[in-house]
Amino acid sequence: MSNRVKYLILGAGPSGLTLAEQLKRNNENDFLVLEKETVPGGLCRSEWVDDGPLDIGGGHILDVRRPKVNELIFEYMPENEWNLFDRDSSIHFRDGYVGHPFESNIWQMDIEDQVEFLESIAEAGCIKNTPMPEKFVEWIHWKLGDKVANEYMIPYNQKMFGDNLDELGTYWLEKLPDVSFRDTLRSCLERKPYGKQPGHASFYYPKTAGYGEVFERIGKALGDKLILGTQVISMELMEGDLKKVKCSDDNEYLAEKVVTTIPWKSYELIGFDEKIVGSIENLKSTAVDIEYFSENMDTSAHWIYEPNPEVSYHRILVRHNFALGSKGHWTETRSERVALKKREGSYHYMNEYAYPLNTIGKPELMKRLLSYMKGLGIIGLGRWGEHNHYNSDVVMELAMNLAHRLINER
Repeated sequence: MSNRVKYLILGAGPSGLTLAEQLKRNNENDFLVLEKETVPGGLCRSEWVDDGPLDIGGGHILDVRRPKVNELIFEYMPENEWNLFDRDSSIHFRDGYVGHPFESNIWQMDIEDQVEFLESIAEAGCIKNTPMPEKFVEWIHWKLGDKVANEYMIPYNQKMFGDNLDELGTYWLEKLPDVSFRDTLRSCLERKPYGKQPGHASFYYPKTAGYGEVFERIGKALGDKLILGTQVISMELMEGDLKKVKCSDDNEYLAEKVVTTIPWKSYELIGFDEKIVGSIENLKSTAVDIEYFSENMDTSAHWIYEPNPEVSYHRILVRHNFALGSKGHWTETRSERVALKKREGSYHYMNEYAYPLNTIGKPELMKRLLSYMKGLGIIGLGRWGEHNHYNSDVVMELAMNLAHRLINER
């Protein structure tokens, strides 16, 4: 027997939960949310490990820059349940540490190293007004100079995204912190960072829980509109513009509109244009392993980037510096690099889908896919529905905007 709804939302991560919450808030109750895990939150889920929270999706925090999103979150988890931090992130470089972003903090190095990096940046193609390259690796050299590229950006990105960086496009790199040569030079002269700061310059983290707590609360408020522990197996086009979604528990759902926030490759599409469906195989992503260690670290940083290719992980989340009252830290390691390390932590979790990759041709692929699906009443939303490396606050804002459009269409 099939259950019929107006809106079927696939996935109870931040985007799916926010969309459902907004529909319910506006008296639209003809919807369901399907989630394969037994706890809502998606990549923002938290576990309780060694007397403290651990975010199984890596590092997840609440940026302060989207007031609409913060206002919604504080309805479920009031602001007095959060600590507010000014971002402290660093890069493990050679035998010491440099603040992030790298170009703003070269001043923290020895004078001879500062001079070498400044000379290299001054020779970068963007400084000399040479044409912007189309390949990822060449773009990094063009933008930041050979030394920053070779000693930090290239090895770090290889660790995070894969050895063949030229599979990636350059269309997304403008989102990197914008630090000009003038900013870098001035920072070295005045011994303080200049240039545009990266995201999460200020952020919230819960006082006594993990980041996933707020999404558990939103999920609880949805009541029986949220169905946990059921994995989407397939979606099939039916007569009358209906879509049939089959799940692992043998339940089937008929929907007028489907909003998918889960990876397109994670379920079968039946009755759709074969060329469109085939193109989905070109969407690439990485899996990331989270490993917890009980030792405290001698640092004030909230997280640390690790570009050294000899070290398996690419980032450390220093839990005791943001989940106050907790101890220890955890690492993030791309799945292909897990074999390079000994399993020494007391807890680990592998995220099959962690980061969408910004490969060459992806924007055009996604434009065709989303346009085609929208014409059939299927909407892609969030990190996986849009296959874009969005943070949680971004996908929540996107979900709020989508809810507004859907409600106005009624």
